Amino acid sequence: MKIKVLGSSAGGGFPQWNCNCPRCDGVRRGTIKASRRTQSSIAVTSNGDDWLLVNASPDVLAQIAANPELQPARQIRDTGIAAVLTIDAQIDHVTGLLMLRERSTPLPLYTTDAVWQDLCTGFPIGPILSHYCGIEHRRIALDGTPLALDALPGVQIDALPLTSKAPPYSPHRQSPERGDNLGLVLTNRATGKRAFYAPGLGEIDGALLDVMRSVDLLLVDGTMWTHDEMIRLGLSKHTAMDMGHLPQCSTGGEDGMLDILDSIVRAGVRKVLVHINNTNPILVEDGPERRALDARGIEVAYDGMTFEL
Repeated sequence: MKIKVLGSSAGGGFPQWNCNCPRCDGVRRGTIKASRRTQSSIAVTSNGDDWLLVNASPDVLAQIAANPELQPARQIRDTGIAAVLTIDAQIDHVTGLLMLRERSTPLPLYTTDAVWQDLCTGFPIGPILSHYCGIEHRRIALDGTPLALDALPGVQIDALPLTSKAPPYSPHRQSPERGDNLGLVLTNRATGKRAFYAPGLGEIDGALLDVMRSVDLLLVDGTMWTHDEMIRLGLSKHTAMDMGHLPQCSTGGEDGMLDILDSIVRAGVRKVLVHINNTNPILVEDGPERRALDARGIEVAYDGMTFEL
């Protein structure tokens, strides 16, 4: 099983097009050591030919161009993207579906009922694409039944409902539903190796922590360093938790993501932060925050980062 990080940034990318925070301004001017990043997405394959796209970001066309294996050119029109799974209905995770409209057959799309409702109402991508390639919707049940996808032979996917919020446009934004946000456990049945992917984590309970302690690769929410970094920069009135993201640093006596990851001591486990906001100082590769992560054995995802399990 191969997992490839197509996009490692949070919504807006890095640098964000209209942002002049120290990180965005610095990477544009070349005054900081940092790499540009596209918006959050991974791709998974078990045979090297067929790929499951997990989240379809607005940058999907650039991501396909940067990863030739997603365009194998076996015929006049071709794609290595055999199916798409979206863990939520956030704009930065579903807008790319519109970019795949030239597909010659209906696009297999795996979502929960809550996400599919949003994609048929508040942001009606489903009805829109019915006039183009069409969508073959495949329901992710939340009854504990593992997913077995034709596109991923030999790989088991377990979808775990997470505590978070529906998108701002969602009809149930203020009334969260089970399935608004998912974490995924990806298991290679042949090797037994497992990965956990959750770019949006607002809360980690005991059961979820047990799951995180059982896997070989963690790809988890790295959106913000502190809970109030966007407030301090004058960019928002909302904290990280307001937006459904657990910050890296602890606050108010509550554990942050670093505390959680420090508690995971499984031998050989790789701990990787994904979905990194443009304001997060961990983007600066030679900064003190990155050195603090290095000392803890925590990695920062970058576009093109690849794992084999």
